[in-house]
Amino acid sequence: MKSRDGAEAGGTATVSARAKSAALWGLVGGFSFLALAQGYRLVAGGDLPVSVAGLAAIAAGIAVASGGIAYATERRLHAKRRT
Repeated sequence: MKSRDGAEAGGTATVSARAKSAALWGLVGGFSFLALAQGYRLVAGGDLPVSVAGLAAIAAGIAVASGGIAYATERRLHAKRRT
């Protein structure tokens, strides 16, 4: 029987649940970078050395990286009962 998060009873999460979780962590990582960049601009009062398109590209890279790391490590963390 599956639980709410897509995990089998006593087992690991399904692939679709892991992918959804990883995608959400990717969004959190990307938006966190953008919030940090905006906060820097507000506090420092100047421009960053990259354009808005550059910030979007960096945020997308961070989103992909953090989503990939979350997808790769979720099974291990679940096995150690840390999730």
